[in-house]
Amino acid sequence: MSKFQDLVVFQRAVDLSVHIYEVTRTFPKEEMYGLTSQLRRASYGVVSNIAEGEGRLTYGERRQFLSQARGSLFEVEGQSIIAERLGFLTADAHAAIRVHVRKTGKALIGYIRWVKKMEESIAKPRNPAAAKPTTSANRSRRACPPASPLQTPPPAT
Repeated sequence: MSKFQDLVVFQRAVDLSVHIYEVTRTFPKEEMYGLTSQLRRASYGVVSNIAEGEGRLTYGERRQFLSQARGSLFEVEGQSIIAERLGFLTADAHAAIRVHVRKTGKALIGYIRWVKKMEESIAKPRNPAAAKPTTSANRSRRACPPASPLQTPPPAT
């Protein structure tokens, strides 16, 4: 089992989430189930999706969860703008969140690119001839279509 906790992107996402929890402690109590909750959920959604993606069996599945983590990161950014406009965050506190979001985002994009590269390398056929498309020109040169490895030749008579 891989240690997702060692991933830089995971560590940065945890740092972001901890920072969000610290900053939202000062939000008004009436926002406990509103913006406070939404910001916190979005921040730990980044962490959760990275972790869950690491538990998936294919690179495609992992990339899907990393994409969801990226969406949650955008939520954090959007909700922090609202919090600043409402006066729940100071300009400095908002700037600190943006720094965390940017650092996490850069690591996440890099990791998504790596996963996508790995996914594509697995999808490439091992036989270079298999990668060439069949055209009508080279189809007519064949005497008969190649046999499937599962087919058995007809009995000799």
